This record gives sequence, structure tokens and C-alpha cells, in this order.
Amino acid sequence: MTKGHTSLITKTMMVVVAASMVGATLGQNLTPGQCKEEKDNLEQTCRSVALIFGRNPTAACCQLVRTAHVECVCPYVSSKLVAAVGGPKRLIRLVGSCGRFIPRNFKCGSVTTPR
Repeated sequence: MTKGHTSLITKTMMVVVAASMVGATLGQNLTPGQCKEEKDNLEQTCRSVALIFGRNPTAACCQLVRTAHVECVCPYVSSKLVAAVGGPKRLIRLVGSCGRFIPRNFKCGSVTTPR
């Protein structure tokens, strides 16, 4: 696995988090440093879900998914990241396993969930 591919995969859980942000706290005016820390924590904690296809999120990963801020995560979401996770259906299943509902046609970054 190349370094670029590994970097892409380690960020794929950002998609799971971003798509799960419906109902998450918005508008708390986090600083760029706070957003970076939140993003970095999510990447580190949820990395195993992205690296091992078929693995479900850990309790720690799900906790971060439930509390992350959409304004910190959505800027990193792309169709390439969704594909790296295994596609939108897997993404929706992973987020659901953390107790989050993703509505149809939800837009985050450059990705919109299926209708």
C-alpha cells in the first residue's frame, strides 16, 4: 500500500463522521485549531474501520462520530473518500451502527447520500 493510499484511507472515516452529523451541534464557532484537533482525533480513533474492510466502528470511534461538528468534517469529504470506505451503502451502515441516521439526499462536502 502506498503512502498516498494509506493517507487517503486513514481519512475515510471522516466521511462516516461527516455523514452522521445530522442533528450534531452546529454554530459553536470552533477555532481552526479546535477543528483540526477534532479531525485528527477522529482519524486516529476511527482508522481501523477504514483500514480493515468489514470492521465495525469501536465504541470510542462512535462516541466521536456522535459529537463531531459538521463544520470541522465536511470540508474533507469527497466522492473519492466515500469510494475508499466502500461506497455510500457501507458508509450509511457504519454510521447507523454508531446510532446515527443519515437522511436521503444529505449533502456534506462534495458528496450527497443516495435518494
